[in-house]
Amino acid sequence: MNAPSLVLADEPTGALDSKTAQEILGVFGALPAEGATIALVTHDAEVAAAAERVIHVRDGQVHDGAPRSAHS
Repeated sequence: MNAPSLVLADEPTGALDSKTAQEILGVFGALPAEGATIALVTHDAEVAAAAERVIHVRDGQVHDGAPRSAHS
């Protein structure tokens, strides 16, 4: 996969040790600078905290999908 414009990741750190999970998040963190959008699904609050925008889905309803400010 070279220069993707969209990356879909379903629990990409779910079965990984914490060091490897941080490495994966580092790779994902660099991709937007290359023009990629990442759609990541996770149950891990620490992984979600690394995102620019978090959309919560509960009982089939979308809650709180506003982009985070640069200061949050």
